[in-house]
Amino acid sequence: PSPAPARRLLWQLIAVEAVIMGAVMGVSSVLSRTAPPVPEELAPDASPARILTGYELPPALEGARWITMWRFDWLWVAIIAFLTLWYLRSVWQLRRRGDRWPVLRTVAWLAGLAVLLWATSGSPAVYGRVLFSAHMVGHMTLTMLSPVFLVLGAPITLALRALPSRTDGTRGPREWILWIVHSPWGRFITNPIVAGVNFAGSILVFYYTDFFRFSLETHVGHEFMNVHFLLTGFLFALVMIGSDPLPRRPPYALRLVLLMATMVFHAFIGVAMTTSTGLLQASWFGNMGRDWGPTALEDQRIGGAVMWGIGEFPTVMMAVMVAVLWYRSDRKNAVRLDRQADRDGDAELRRWNEMYARMHGTPATDAPSGAEPAARDSSTGPEEARDVR
Repeated sequence: PSPAPARRLLWQLIAVEAVIMGAVMGVSSVLSRTAPPVPEELAPDASPARILTGYELPPALEGARWITMWRFDWLWVAIIAFLTLWYLRSVWQLRRRGDRWPVLRTVAWLAGLAVLLWATSGSPAVYGRVLFSAHMVGHMTLTMLSPVFLVLGAPITLALRALPSRTDGTRGPREWILWIVHSPWGRFITNPIVAGVNFAGSILVFYYTDFFRFSLETHVGHEFMNVHFLLTGFLFALVMIGSDPLPRRPPYALRLVLLMATMVFHAFIGVAMTTSTGLLQASWFGNMGRDWGPTALEDQRIGGAVMWGIGEFPTVMMAVMVAVLWYRSDRKNAVRLDRQADRDGDAELRRWNEMYARMHGTPATDAPSGAEPAARDSSTGPEEARDVR
């Protein structure tokens, strides 16, 4: 007879195949009773906005319309609803078995999803294909604001704690997450240099190639843009400030250098856009037929200022968080070293004193009895741990 794990896997495959077959049959039945789509016939007097975007030109973007204008993208609505329910259910599972989960992490996750909903279905989505400045607000929200909150929610850690662990040698969702995190591909995309170059460099590639036009003209391109900027921002924030498991944690000094480099790069592109005399995608934004708001070139300069201004705030916020994490890490290391010195009578300090005494040809002297051990800091080297005579 087959081993139990093999039989279980066989029945799981059979169940999955049955579900897929039933779904295909259901979809086929519905499609067989549905009339084929008819291409939209544009009226002879269709507005330029209708021709370009498929929607009539919205009213002027001012005041409360930043909050009240919505056009729901049901794909993102479904994704956000699923992520909300999954997160809350996982937290409930932890609490039901007596484990604690920080409330602030839950608040951060829900805030990140709310910001994501606004960026994909709110005013940035309504006006993003009409105004370059509105598009840039949505871009900065997707890649720099929402990911920071989502990373602070620690979703990978929550999944690893809530999902059951398999002991029969097969891979479940938890095992697959661990495999992805520690795979060569996971190590590559979470490399701090790769994450930083992808985060900053993709902006330059996107806006100064045909990718921008592809995202404006097609729905697939628009969704690809949303996914790309959200993932690149999430990976960058995860490497900089995340608490989820990674193959390797970059040093805090390197994180600060990368954040400063990102700020400089954003400022460079933002200044280039604000001072440019050429219009990006002129055949699109220049032919929108707007009778309100700034001209297309002036709006592009506003968008460059948005990239420079709004884009710097989350970067500075992450830099402050990295500095705080660095300080806390040093404090923990100092406390750990002090406790170790109390246990072993400061053996490490004596070894360094003996080594330096041999180098100078003088006899080593122990620290006075009852003297406090020398102050330690994880950022100092061994040469700073000498005994003060």
